[in-house]
Amino acid sequence: MPFRWAAIIAAMTLPCGLASAQGPRVLTLDTAFSRTLENHPDLARFRYLREGASAELEAGAMRAPLRLEFELENAPRTEQGSAFDTAEATLSLASVIERGGKREARAAVADAQFSSLTVQEEQHRADLLAEVARRYLDFVATQSMADLSAAEVQQRTDAVTATTHRVRAGATPESVRLAAEAALARATLQRDRLIAQTRAAALRLAILWKSREPDFDRAVGNPLAVPATPSLQSLRDLIARSPELRRFADEARLRDARLQLARSSQATDFEWRAGVRRLEEDNSWAAVLGFSVPLGSSSRANTGIRAAQAQSTALTLEQEAEELTLDATLVEAHTRLSGASAEVAAMRDVLLPKFDQAEHASERAFRAGALTYTEWAQLQSDAMSARREQLLAAIEAHRALIEIQRLTGSPFIAMPVSATRTP
Repeated sequence: MPFRWAAIIAAMTLPCGLASAQGPRVLTLDTAFSRTLENHPDLARFRYLREGASAELEAGAMRAPLRLEFELENAPRTEQGSAFDTAEATLSLASVIERGGKREARAAVADAQFSSLTVQEEQHRADLLAEVARRYLDFVATQSMADLSAAEVQQRTDAVTATTHRVRAGATPESVRLAAEAALARATLQRDRLIAQTRAAALRLAILWKSREPDFDRAVGNPLAVPATPSLQSLRDLIARSPELRRFADEARLRDARLQLARSSQATDFEWRAGVRRLEEDNSWAAVLGFSVPLGSSSRANTGIRAAQAQSTALTLEQEAEELTLDATLVEAHTRLSGASAEVAAMRDVLLPKFDQAEHASERAFRAGALTYTEWAQLQSDAMSARREQLLAAIEAHRALIEIQRLTGSPFIAMPVSATRTP
């Protein structure tokens, strides 16, 4: 099913916690997947590759062709009145009798090449959908950062209002209001910069389905909703069935077929010829039969056999090396996922609630004159930095999840944990 992998990433990467996102043009991850699968040329080319492999399969199953031969001898000839008085014209059919199962071996090679395209296409689809998920995540990440910056702008705007009231009341010097306005200007610049980055991320995403102008403004998804972390052993069990390792089974079958084809070359082929000959000298016809056997076929085939055997052995070592590389990558991604998920949970359950309480208390204290603006602004900055750190940790967790999904190529998460509250 072409969208099964996409649906798993959709559930894994960005659960639809913001389905009611405002705005007339909203993009979902499923839509991004379907558009990319329909329009990206990297998958469309496999249709033509299969057509070519199918033609090679038909060609490999064909018998040796018949050859129509014509031969003219003794024409012209010296010291004769006519150039064709003693000519001999021969018309014959010729072909090769293949021995050793060469035709079957050729068909087996072509069939193995055709079958390997399925795993190759599956691997390319997984890589492409992983890239879609990464770019979608980039877009949602910058979108969420811009939302945080918009919240900070509102926060700084409230601070300017509060300091203005205190300045007018004579309880706070003018410099405090100016400092609050400077903080507001800085927050506004950061928000505008993130809005531009969000636009760039949308362009990078839309180009995957060959669109030069995005037709969406926002994306559905709450990056703070991080699914539960599966065990490392369960992921190792899944990676053994991943497309990156299953391709070695198809490649081993292909190399075995090539080895059998090389061994079939040890059997000597016979070439035959049968036809009729016209003798102009006495206007008679004669039957012609021919038979030839090449010499040294076995010795020449040995070099091809050794090459095919070496390639098969090299494939075994290549598979072992790939398994080690995939396992190392999986361990690294699992470690990143575990650490980032723990950080998101700790900030959600412990740190951010305390900052929320402290922010409300500090605002009341400032308005009552019990706290300076510098202390209030510093606490607001620390709380906003903590929210950004939580968002960055959640994005890191989702990047690790996408990498794990790409490596395993199999679903392993049934339901993400509930989304955390966005500030």
